[in-house]
Amino acid sequence: MKDWVFLFPGQGSQYVGMGQEFYDNYSEVRELFTQASDILQMDVRKLCFEGPEDVLVLTENVQPAITVVNLACTTVLQLHEIYPAAAAGHSLGEYSALYAAGVLDLKDVLTLVRWRGKFMHEAARQEPGSMAAIMELGEAKIREICAECGAELANINCAEQIIITGPTEPVDRAVAMSEEAGAKKCVKLNVSGPWHSRCMTAARDSFAPHVRACCFQDPRITVINNVDACPLKNGEETPAKLIDQVCSPVLWQQSMERFIADGYTHFVEVGPKKVLRGLMRRIDRSASVLNVEDSASLAAFLKANQ
Repeated sequence: MKDWVFLFPGQGSQYVGMGQEFYDNYSEVRELFTQASDILQMDVRKLCFEGPEDVLVLTENVQPAITVVNLACTTVLQLHEIYPAAAAGHSLGEYSALYAAGVLDLKDVLTLVRWRGKFMHEAARQEPGSMAAIMELGEAKIREICAECGAELANINCAEQIIITGPTEPVDRAVAMSEEAGAKKCVKLNVSGPWHSRCMTAARDSFAPHVRACCFQDPRITVINNVDACPLKNGEETPAKLIDQVCSPVLWQQSMERFIADGYTHFVEVGPKKVLRGLMRRIDRSASVLNVEDSASLAAFLKANQ
C-alpha cells in the first residue's frame, strides 16, 4: 500500500453527470447525497446529474455540488480501504481536504461552502471583474505587471500557468502587458467573478462569522493550506486561513513543492476532471499522479495501488 496524497479540485472542474456512476453503484454514496441534500436544502442529485449546465455553474450551486462529489469519491476510496496520508485542495477544494482530515464534519463543511458560494456571488455582482491565465511568463514579471495595472495574482498553479484577477480593465491591461513582455499565451477565463481578489472583500467579511461559528478539530493528517503553502498546525488556526483564502492567491505550486520536499511521491486527484493531475505533471514529472472520478479511473487507480 502506498501513501497517497489526496488532492481535491475546486470550482471550474464541474460537469453535468459528475459523480453519477458512484451514486448508481454505491449505497454509501446515495446516502451521502441524501444527507447533503437535507443539510443544503437543495436537490444535489438533480443538480449534479441533470444540471442544466447554466444552473450548475452558478457559484452558489457549483461550490456545494463539487464538494459533495469530492466527498463521494473519497467515500468510494475509503470503501476500498484507501485513506489519505496527507491532503490539499485547490481553493474550494480545500474544504474537502479539511473534511478528509477530520477537521470539519459533513454539516459544517457543506454549510460553509454554501455560504461561501452565496457571498462570493453577491460580491461579484457588487464588484464585477474578470480573470485571465498567463502562460510561461515568470512570476516576478507578472507581479510587476499586476502592481502597475492594479490587477492581482489569483492562483500560482505552476511555473508555466499563473492566473490573474481583479476589475476587468486592470486585468485587460495586465494581459496586454504580459503579451508584450513575452508570455507564450494569455487567455481570459470564463468565470462569473474576480475570485481571490480585493473585489471579494465583502464576501470575506460576510463569510467570516459563519466560519468562526463552526467547530474545527486538529487535522488527523497533514493538510497544506492555500494561503501560505504550510501544513495546518491545529484546528484553531484553520478559520483564519479559510477567511483569508477568499481574497488571497492560491499557492498551489508551492503547496505541491512542499509535499514533494517532505517526501510524498504519490498523488491522486479525488473529484471531477483531471486539472490538478495535469498541474502536478508540470510541477514535478517524477511524481506518480492519478485521478478518481468514475468507475474507469477507480479501476486504474486500484490496479496502480496493488
